[in-house]
Amino acid sequence: MTIAALLLTALLFGGMVLYSFGFAAFVFSALPSELAGRTLRRAFPHFYLFVIGVAALAALVLVPVDRLSAALMAGVALSTVPARQILMPAINRATDTGATGRFKVLHALSVALTLAHIALAAAVLIRFV
Repeated sequence: MTIAALLLTALLFGGMVLYSFGFAAFVFSALPSELAGRTLRRAFPHFYLFVIGVAALAALVLVPVDRLSAALMAGVALSTVPARQILMPAINRATDTGATGRFKVLHALSVALTLAHIALAAAVLIRFV
């Protein structure tokens, strides 16, 4: 169980870091701005499902190993649901309606939440040391 918990948490951490700092940045550098935005809009629901699924699975596997880490991963999974179902559509609406100020605030919230999730996954990984 400990190895599975470590691998799942590492997968979550690595996947979030790669998507946030690698894939998203690459898409905006490789594609015209409008196409990059459309591409990321289609990719984000899948990213959020990945985070929800892997964090939830990690939480389940962590329960017998470390209850605090399990709670942290459950928190990541649970807080990603409203990000996917509420925050992401609100960001898309702000973009579609040209509400630049609202977009900036909502996007900043999304970025902060993702950074918090990365930090929580890192904290769980550190607990394995």
